Order: sequence, then structure tokens, then C-alpha cells
Amino acid sequence: MYSFVLSGLSAGVRGRSFQAVLLLGMMLVGVAYLSAGFSPRHPRTVALDIGFSGIRFTLVLLNLFWVQELVAKEIERKTIFHSLAYPVSRSSFVLGRYLAVALLGILASAVLGLSLLGAVAAATANFSQEFAVDLDMAFWVTLSGLLLDAAVVAAVGMAVSTASTVAVMPLAMGMAFAIGGKALGATTDYLAGGADGDVELMARYGPLIGFVRLIVPDLSRLDWRNWPLYGLRPESTDLGLAVLMAVAYIAIALSIGVLVFARREFS
Repeated sequence: MYSFVLSGLSAGVRGRSFQAVLLLGMMLVGVAYLSAGFSPRHPRTVALDIGFSGIRFTLVLLNLFWVQELVAKEIERKTIFHSLAYPVSRSSFVLGRYLAVALLGILASAVLGLSLLGAVAAATANFSQEFAVDLDMAFWVTLSGLLLDAAVVAAVGMAVSTASTVAVMPLAMGMAFAIGGKALGATTDYLAGGADGDVELMARYGPLIGFVRLIVPDLSRLDWRNWPLYGLRPESTDLGLAVLMAVAYIAIALSIGVLVFARREFS
């Protein structure tokens, strides 16, 4: 498995997708810097909020591109036979590649996080807003939540790639999963709050959302930006349960991927 991790790290860093999406991430950080000028009272809050959204989008996209490059395209190009020629189990390949993606995600999040810190500080160098944002522990905890969010999406993409015969499928399904998982919390809260009195809407979509919640995790629970933005620290129990949810879903998705890949016939 160690060799798969190393080769995955090397291929991920050298890949054009990494360079292109990381550049996109830096551009989004630049947008966060410029957005500070649209709020004369709370420029740091606006810049940090937009920056977190940009980092989440970039990390998810990067993780899915890496899964596509390191697994899906190897299968499509038939170079998977070289990897399977090693005297190791197929599960080592899947887990090794996922670990490489996770390590690359940590590297990318560190670069983007430091860039966002610099952008927020530079945008308001001569301005002190009334309610200061927390750029210390709260910032890094929030960034860790976004990283864990992307890791869940990557695990789903990995599971899809072990069964897919089309290289773009993990990317497409992974993005759909990321969007759906993020929107699930807001949708559930809206329906639970009565849907503004729309009984027909609740009757039509309530059972469907309930079913979706059984198979799709609520990724919005990993978004803790209200802590650094407004000082609203999440409850330790809620934070712990969110992390447990993410880790459990990663384990389930990877287990499915390992089982499918072990039984797959290549020709």
C-alpha cells in the first residue's frame, strides 16, 4: 500500500488538474480579498465567508480530480494492470490511492488556508471592524471541517470509480453528491419548520427527504464557519457527532469500493 500512496502523491502533485484547480482556488481567495471592499462595516467577515466557500469548492473539486486521475483513468487506460501486477491485495490499491488523495487534500487545504489568512489580513490592514473575526483556533477547526467534507466526497468518488467504466463518472456523481449533501441540512430544516405553511410541499417531499437522509450524510454539519465569523462556537457534542458521521461514511464508502474492486473483472 505504501508504494501506491507514494506514486499517488507524485502523480497528484504533477498532474495538470492539481495545478489548474489550485490556481482556481487562489483566484477564489483573491475574490475574497476583493469582496472585503463591499462591506464598509464588516469587511473581514465578508472576505472570510466568501473565502471559506471558495476553499470548500476547490477542495471538493481537487479531491474528485485526484480520484479520477489516480483510479478512474488508470482503469480506462488499462494501466491498472501494472498496479495489479504487484503481489499485494486489491484493497491495498484502493486504500493506498485514497490515502494519497487525503494527504494531497491536507496539503492543498494548508496552502489555501494560509493564503486566505493573508488575504483577510491584507484586505483590512488599516481597518478595525466592530466585531472581530477569529483567525486562530476557530479558523483552523473550520478549515478542518471543510477538509473532512471533501474527504467524504472523495470516498464516494472512490467507491464510484471502482465500479465505473467511464472516467468522468466519479467526478460527475461526486459533484452531485457534494451539492446534495450540502443542501440536505437546509432542506430538512425548512421542511421541519413547516415549509412556510405549504402543506402540499411537505406531503410531497417530506418522505423523499427522509429517505435521502438515510443514504446521504448532511455535509452542512461539517461547516462551522459561524464560529470564526460570529463567535458562535458549536457544541462539543454536535461537533463530535458530525466528525463521527463523516468518518463512518468514509469507512462505509471505502468498504463498498474495496468489495466492488475485489470482485471486478478487467479485460
